[in-house]
Amino acid sequence: MFNFVATLITLGAALGLAYLAYLYYLYTPWTRDGRVRVYTVQVAPEVSGTVVRLAVKDNQFVHKGDVLFEIDPGTFRNAVTQAEGALEAAQAQAGYLGGIADRTGRLDDLATTPQQKQTTRGQADAANATILQRQGALAQARLNLERTTLRSTVNGWVTNLLLQEGGFAATGQSAMTLVNADSFWIEGYFEETQLPRIADGDVARIALMAWPDKLIRGHVTGLGRGISVSNAAPGVQGLPTVDPVFTWVRLAQRVPIRIELDDVPCPIVIAAGMTANVSILDAKAPDDATSDRPLRVGSEAGFPCERKPAARRDQR
Repeated sequence: MFNFVATLITLGAALGLAYLAYLYYLYTPWTRDGRVRVYTVQVAPEVSGTVVRLAVKDNQFVHKGDVLFEIDPGTFRNAVTQAEGALEAAQAQAGYLGGIADRTGRLDDLATTPQQKQTTRGQADAANATILQRQGALAQARLNLERTTLRSTVNGWVTNLLLQEGGFAATGQSAMTLVNADSFWIEGYFEETQLPRIADGDVARIALMAWPDKLIRGHVTGLGRGISVSNAAPGVQGLPTVDPVFTWVRLAQRVPIRIELDDVPCPIVIAAGMTANVSILDAKAPDDATSDRPLRVGSEAGFPCERKPAARRDQR
């Protein structure tokens, strides 16, 4: 009799736990479909030329303002010199024609005609306009000379480096990509049935596949407002192509939820594309000012804990 009762109790407990687990997975905002995301910067020169100096290597960390590479500046220095000479010539010509116009304008009608006065003044005005054109050409030449030195616009890592010294860098052609170290976030793809239980500011707990026993702390910052709809794809004559089959079993769509990182504990090192399990808690994120230790976010989360981003070196 005792064994029978014990079996019933055990069976009931198992069923109860199974039911609670069913409710948890059905209604609690949780997903295994999370990804580490990051912003990237495509580095492409705005002028073309031979690369005379490559200051970085693949996967190197750089600070905002650090030199990435330099293009041969010789041609662009010559263009500046030519533009300076053209501007000086235009200024001299404008001064000469302006003097003629001033002297002609002071003459009376017996010494000249109104038409001659108008002609000389028009020539002087055209010469002044030429000065503006030459000034613009000089400014553009100097700007192109500055553009021969490419600097990092963000703190981050160099990746997909395609250049080498002596190679040719073409205008608008990507030379490398910078991973913005200060822009990591998690994007979790939640079923639409879970969205009523997710709100901005809710606490999120993230476990990366590489470190399943270490939880990253974050908070919800937004809901993706759109996903692709296959039935909206245009077909013949630009009309939507609607699938005539509608199954009885309707699968809940997954909608992206953006989660900002509040703290990435050691020894986690994050990289874009990592897989994550994401749980949303029914609580608001606490004030970070109350934390008893420095928070590890941004570029620090991309380095091993024993390393720190190197201090920025002043570069000419």
